[in-house]
Amino acid sequence: MSVRIDGELSGEVPGGKSRARRILRGPRPEAVPTLVSRAAALVGILDIAAGVFPRFRHSRMHALAEVLPGSFGPFAAALSLSAGVLLLLLAHGLKRRKRRAWRAAVALLPAGAVAQFAYRHSLAGMLIAVVLLLPLLRHRNEFAALPDPRSRWRALTNFVLMSAGSLVLGLVIVSVHPHRTIGNPSLADRLTHVVYGLFGFEGPVDYAGNASWTVAFSLGALGWITAVTTIYLAFRPEHPAARLTEEDEAQLRALLAKHGHRDSLGHFALRRDKAVVFSPSGKAAVTYRVVSGVMLASGDPIGDVEAWPGAIERFMDEAKAHSWTPAVMGCSETGGEVWTRETGLDALELGDEAVVDVADFSLAGRAMRNVRQMVKRIERAGYETRVRRIRDLSDGELERIRRAADDWRGTDTERGFSMALGRVGDPADGDCLIATAHKQDDEPGEYGDLKAILHFVPWGKDGVSLDLMRRDRSADPGMNELLIVAALQAAPKFGVTKVSLNFAMFRSALARGEKIGAGPVLRAWRGLLVFLSRWFQIESLYKFNAKFQPRWEPRFVVYRNSADLPRIGFAAMQAEGFVHVALPLPRFLRRRRAAAQRPCAHAVAEHDMRAA
Repeated sequence: MSVRIDGELSGEVPGGKSRARRILRGPRPEAVPTLVSRAAALVGILDIAAGVFPRFRHSRMHALAEVLPGSFGPFAAALSLSAGVLLLLLAHGLKRRKRRAWRAAVALLPAGAVAQFAYRHSLAGMLIAVVLLLPLLRHRNEFAALPDPRSRWRALTNFVLMSAGSLVLGLVIVSVHPHRTIGNPSLADRLTHVVYGLFGFEGPVDYAGNASWTVAFSLGALGWITAVTTIYLAFRPEHPAARLTEEDEAQLRALLAKHGHRDSLGHFALRRDKAVVFSPSGKAAVTYRVVSGVMLASGDPIGDVEAWPGAIERFMDEAKAHSWTPAVMGCSETGGEVWTRETGLDALELGDEAVVDVADFSLAGRAMRNVRQMVKRIERAGYETRVRRIRDLSDGELERIRRAADDWRGTDTERGFSMALGRVGDPADGDCLIATAHKQDDEPGEYGDLKAILHFVPWGKDGVSLDLMRRDRSADPGMNELLIVAALQAAPKFGVTKVSLNFAMFRSALARGEKIGAGPVLRAWRGLLVFLSRWFQIESLYKFNAKFQPRWEPRFVVYRNSADLPRIGFAAMQAEGFVHVALPLPRFLRRRRAAAQRPCAHAVAEHDMRAA
């Protein structure tokens, strides 16, 4: 006979008491932020509805509405609308456990409850706000996350988005009083009335009764919210995006000098728009950037493998303190094993890195026929190549290369994060290799005979990793192939035995999906990747890398749970420069930035690939 708990022996329903206790005790503390954020969004929508629509026709409190003083209505409408919009803005911050969002919500909820009762006369709406306030106060310790890095440009972004939202919501407010509108105003008149109302002036649309005051105060509230939130973001104490200090960079360079051979992406940790956390012993480090609430690391930790767990623990502590979503892009198989073992995170194969062993590379053979013919054709056209260390270039030539690399960028914005250094020709990067293509023209251009550039960063003492590829758009196709071959042939002179080329996302799926016998699911997945290659260089990068007969090294993404993958993917695309949610600096201002502070591109010329 099996032994049961007392409750079950007494004939009670199994787990009945514990279930009742859980209900009375309420939700688990760690689940409160998510529940509260959803409820805050609901209350915000109710408040906005109360402010926009004066009464619901079937409200049970309709009789009471006729008794309360009508003169208070317009003020309560504006208050309800303001509280609703602000609660919607705060819902995301509450979900991420932000302390400032909690403080603002605790202040706004009572105001929303008062407005719900005073204007809409809704006891239900008021009770919802009060019920939401109670778990906020009870579980206040769950909302302790520190602020995110930010810049002053967020104020301008807020102004643009809030202005657009206010125009749309303002049109709704102006149009929800059809029976009190005098005349038949056009859409232009309504838009004009909204714009005037946002600035506190009377517009061309007239209403009968108190509706005119209600609309005026509501539009004024929207304009007030836009102005206040923009001013707050512009003048609040700044927590700028972290950058490497000189001390951090020096410590990272010391770690790379000892352990840089482990990972081809190690040198990219020296991007100066990344932050860093070190292990307690200082023998390992993890570099990262925070993008849209995702704490995004790239590559393996830097330093001694034995000290990696200490750096990873610091990384996870930092993510928890700010309520950031931890993620790692492009780590090796060894790095993925350590990350998953130490943190309990999951890993997913993201793609493959193309690595060419210099000793095995040759243009001979049928497999290299296309590359060999292209290189010979370009050489016959009068192009020559030079491969040198950065420290061996003169200041004048280096400055010319910098300007050419910026002007020849294939996109309006810089691209690159996990495999991009972010600068060319820094005095501290003298070991970097640069391969250039030259052609004597009858009329030299702005950059003389320079036609194309390839930049490589060190990978330990005997390897290099491709950083950027740029070419003059007027140059012949095939510049990238020419310079890669030149770099591989010149590598022994610099003691280089291995060269890491581009990273090919989903390479194995593309390769297996085109083979005979591939199943329908794999073929469908490959077809989707080919379709997406119209906008993202997925298939083209794979085929370009495959020309050089590399060995493929798998790379992984490390994540907390599957629900985070879309968010991590979006943040990675932002970091790489494919997606922008903030207004970029004008081009002439970007050019004036110091080269050390510019994010650098890691783009391959698509024209070259297609022509090849």
